[in-house]
Amino acid sequence: MDALRIRGGKRLKGEWTVQNAKNAALPIMAGAILTEGKTVLRDCPRLSDISDMGEILRTLGCGVHRDGGTLEIDPGGLCGYEMPEELSKRIRSSIFLLGPILARFRRANVSLPGGCEIGLRPIDLHLSGLRQLGVQMEEEGGVIRCDGRNMHPATVHFDYPSVGATENIMLISAVSRGETVITNAACEPEIICLQEFLNEMGADIRGAGSEKIYISGVEKLRKVEYTIISDRIFAATCAAAAACCGGDVLLKNTEPSHMRLMLSMLRDAGCRVNCTDDSVRIRACDRLRGLGKIITAPYPGFPTDAQAPFMSALCTADGTTVFVENIFESRYKHVSELVRMGADIIVDGRLAVITGCNYIQGARVCASDLRGGAALVVAGLSAIGDTVVDGAEHIDRGYEKIERVFECIGATIKRV
Repeated sequence: MDALRIRGGKRLKGEWTVQNAKNAALPIMAGAILTEGKTVLRDCPRLSDISDMGEILRTLGCGVHRDGGTLEIDPGGLCGYEMPEELSKRIRSSIFLLGPILARFRRANVSLPGGCEIGLRPIDLHLSGLRQLGVQMEEEGGVIRCDGRNMHPATVHFDYPSVGATENIMLISAVSRGETVITNAACEPEIICLQEFLNEMGADIRGAGSEKIYISGVEKLRKVEYTIISDRIFAATCAAAAACCGGDVLLKNTEPSHMRLMLSMLRDAGCRVNCTDDSVRIRACDRLRGLGKIITAPYPGFPTDAQAPFMSALCTADGTTVFVENIFESRYKHVSELVRMGADIIVDGRLAVITGCNYIQGARVCASDLRGGAALVVAGLSAIGDTVVDGAEHIDRGYEKIERVFECIGATIKRV
């Protein structure tokens, strides 16, 4: 397994072009099987989650080819409705294929998905939405067998605005007869991106970005070339690192409106933040200020994926910050590793209280999930001395060559 070795204490300075969003790419890859033509995705990041999704599509009979940043998906050979168990356990986003496979075959067998161990990731909302469309299901030995022969349009209501469940219902309804309405839908930018992608293929979807989405099913979709939106969590991770390292960093290919709350918090912490239509510049003060209380919530609230990198940045802030993690109940696994580096953090259930200290010290730490691993890299960049972050494979799920990113803006970081 790879590790990242970091010599901390370097000021970050320079510019970087932010990668496009894996959380937008994965449902779009699933949506590619809704047409018989080839889908071409431009500037698709090289990530292990993307590779795993591609391998699942190959197992189902699709052609998947990458040429640099271009990913081509040809579903012409799609012949299976049963997703491979081992690959599905490796990536939780395999659940995005449930809706499209049902749309194509009216049947689907899917293993319970995997991913980072950051708490319960129930797929109940996905299944509830599909049941409201008339899909019948039974579970046997960890496999969910779905029968969609009696699917019908409906108003699908979610008790919680789940991003993945909203996307799954959008995907299956795009090519199902009649009009489906999603209420209490998720509002994340990735939802808008999926609507735009499907509409370019010929779908008729309206309302993404609001709590109510209208989908008028069409008979078939056409092939399309599409460029995915930039990754707001990647950008937030870089911004957090710049903030705690006294940096001056320009992040290009960034949508500031997708990061409005995070950028506001960086300003409150003492950073100067300047935005254009497609870039963000972060200029840090000598020492950040504590931010009082940060509560994770569905968009447009503070994203749970940014909680860990921001916590690392605030470990050496002047004052106290309290995080309230409302999305996942086990998303503080990085805390014990930050404490090993000298951070003053107390966790009580969903609360984490960070009392800023003068400095943290480099140490050997281990990433146990994607965002927690990125947070340990941020901590290592600001720490005194050397830090080794084991478990880099977790970070590779969402950050393309994170060592190259930070090396290009002044950090001393190597993969070993």
